[in-house]
Amino acid sequence: QVQLVESGGGLVQAGASLRLSCAASGRTLSGYAMGWCRQAPGKNREFVAAIMWSGGRTYYADSVKGRFTISRDNTKNTVYLQMNSLKPEDTAVYYCAADLGLQTGRTSGLEFWGQGTQVTVSS
Repeated sequence: QVQLVESGGGLVQAGASLRLSCAASGRTLSGYAMGWCRQAPGKNREFVAAIMWSGGRTYYADSVKGRFTISRDNTKNTVYLQMNSLKPEDTAVYYCAADLGLQTGRTSGLEFWGQGTQVTVSS
C-alpha cells in the first residue's frame, strides 16, 4: 500500500507561481509513475503531469507544457509540481496519484490517490 500526501496549494494571482509537493510512504515506488491530476468545479478530472519513478521520464498535458515542471526526489520519496505563469483556468483541486496509467494520461482507475490540495488563481 502507498500513502500519498499533498501540500503546497493556495490562493495566488494570475502570473504567480506555486510548488506542490506529494510525499509518498509505504511500499517502494520503483516501477510506478507518479503524477498530478486536477479537477475544477463542474468539470471532469484531467491529467496534468507525470514522472517515472525509475528513469525520470516526464509527461505533460498540452495545457501546462512550458509552464509546469514535474520532478522527483527519490531520497525523500517526494514528487513536486512547479507551476509558473498560473492562469485562472488552472484553478482546481490537484490530486497526486501513483499508477503506470499516468503515462498515457489516464485519470480513472489509478491505484493510489492523495486527498487533494486546492489551487485557486485569481484574475
